[in-house]
Parts: sequence; structure tokens; C-alpha cells
Amino acid sequence: MQKIKMEIAGEISLSEDPGATMRKWREIFGISQVELAKHLGITVSTISDYEGNRRKSPGTGVVKRFVNALFDIDVAKGGGITQKFREREKPVSEYFEVHEFARSIPLKDFVDMIGGRVITNPDLLESKKIYGYTLIDSIKVILDMPFSYFQNLYGNVNERVFIFTGVSTGRSPLVVVRVSSSKPSAIVLHNIDPAKVDRLAIKISERERIPLIATNMSIEKVKDALNRI
Repeated sequence: MQKIKMEIAGEISLSEDPGATMRKWREIFGISQVELAKHLGITVSTISDYEGNRRKSPGTGVVKRFVNALFDIDVAKGGGITQKFREREKPVSEYFEVHEFARSIPLKDFVDMIGGRVITNPDLLESKKIYGYTLIDSIKVILDMPFSYFQNLYGNVNERVFIFTGVSTGRSPLVVVRVSSSKPSAIVLHNIDPAKVDRLAIKISERERIPLIATNMSIEKVKDALNRI
């Protein structure tokens, strides 16, 4: 767990917008400013000032206390996020790639960045926030990946987009998501004609309230656009 704490601390320290990155991690852990301030013994306004970059960039001591507090509070609340990090440490790179954003973005902006076409649930684009994406080789994940690795698809947080490559109709990825206890915020089907998306996939997407999006942008361009966030 120490390695993960160092990764989070490093991301905050190296971020061009450390306040937004601190806020992102607090939100990922589901911790309020009030809870965090109480645990650290400081005022809520101090937390707000750091997140709004109204104080100078936090030093290593502040970042260390902040990261440790996130995990301590999570453990006190049952350790749900901490457990997800433990699961993430399993080797999964041959099946998928996980990328975390330095800040949250609206799903609508995500769709625009990948030249996406929204197939279902367009009403959710404005309200959903995205914290990252997972690029998934649908054939390897569905046929070869051990089921115990599935939770690792979510990286640090469920509020992310799954981008499935190697799809023909979109049915298999949606069926997999349907039977999973965790759900992504949206699903992207890569290199597929929206008119050819399987009707069952569309029905599952609508029932689960998970926006379904299609894009023909090359994976290289998709990654180049998204990895700048």
C-alpha cells in the first residue's frame, strides 16, 4: 500500500494544478472537506484554500499527511477504497490499460475529445463526471482473463469510461458489465458502425443507465487526447 500512497503523493506534487488533484483524490475516497479537516485538525477553509490553489503549492509534509488521512479515514469507514487498491496491484497489463486523470471532466467533454457518437442515454452526458478510462482488449478479457482480475478494470474509481477494442456487435462487453456488481460510468465501442450495435447491447445500456458511445478515432489518437488530462 505504501507504493500506492507514494504514487498519489507524486501525482499531487507534480501536478500543474495540485489543488484540483487533491480535490479529485478526496472525491475518489468519498471524503468530505469537513471529514478531512476534522481528521487533520485544521479548518475546512484551509482544505478549501488548498483545493482552490489559494495557498501556495503544498509541500511534501502536507501532501504526506493528506494522503495518509485519506487511507486512515477510508479504513475507519470500512476500507472499501483501500481494498480496491490492493486488488489493483495484480498483473493485468496484457488484458487492459488503466489511465487516471489529474482532474475530473464532464462525460460530454470526454465524448467530444474522442469524436464519439452517443448511442444511448444522452441525457446523462452533462451530469456524469469522469476520473479516468480503461482501454480493454475485449477478446482477451472475455475469453482469457481470470475473473478475479475484473475489479482491476476500475483502477482507482468506478467513475470512468470503458473503451472496448476488437468488438463486432458490442453484445459481449455489455453482457459482461450487466452481470458485474460494479459498473462504469460509460462504455465506448471502438471502430464500430453505431447502426450495427447489437440490440441487446443497447437494451442493457438503457436499462443500466450507462451511456453507450461509438468512435472510429484511432486508438493512438484517443490515447494522445485523453492522456493529456
